[in-house]
Amino acid sequence: MKQNIFFTADHHFGHANIIKFSERPFESMEEMNEELIKRWNEKIGKDDTVYHLGDVSLGKPDFTKEILDRLNGKIHLIKGNHEYSALRIPERFEWIKDYHELYVEDENHKMGKQKIMLFHYAMRTWNGSHHGTWQLFGHSHGTLADDEMSLSLDVGVDCHNFYPISYEEVKELMKKKKWTPPFAPRN
Repeated sequence: MKQNIFFTADHHFGHANIIKFSERPFESMEEMNEELIKRWNEKIGKDDTVYHLGDVSLGKPDFTKEILDRLNGKIHLIKGNHEYSALRIPERFEWIKDYHELYVEDENHKMGKQKIMLFHYAMRTWNGSHHGTWQLFGHSHGTLADDEMSLSLDVGVDCHNFYPISYEEVKELMKKKKWTPPFAPRN
């Protein structure tokens, strides 16, 4: 059975200034909110798994609940630095954590599963980084240059045409990196 797993971050629903700060191609906050909801639901079905790596909304709790109620999927929240409202509606999330180590079943992976570190912020090194573990992050809105020698990736909406990104899409991007294991395998 194919798992439908998606990653995303930094929607900043209800944050008019993010349009200017991150040069988003929207005329208004309302247009941005509607387009982000539309693109989310185009990719994500109601039973799909979503890991949101922070900064869901800067709107008030009632506004944020209305937005979240319109989004498909089972949402797991990794806390960002703008989570005042999201934390007031914990029932919308499968769980809320600061950090998460995820294992995704993958029959094409040599170990049968891919380990992924989920955190709002980019890290230079992380648990398992020398052994092919990925690190997904948000926060930077595409302002950090991608390091092709590192298995880390900004999954924020500003980097992916304002869409969530699937596990398969992340995997394809990771395959293009020039990372090689720094140590010989242990016997």
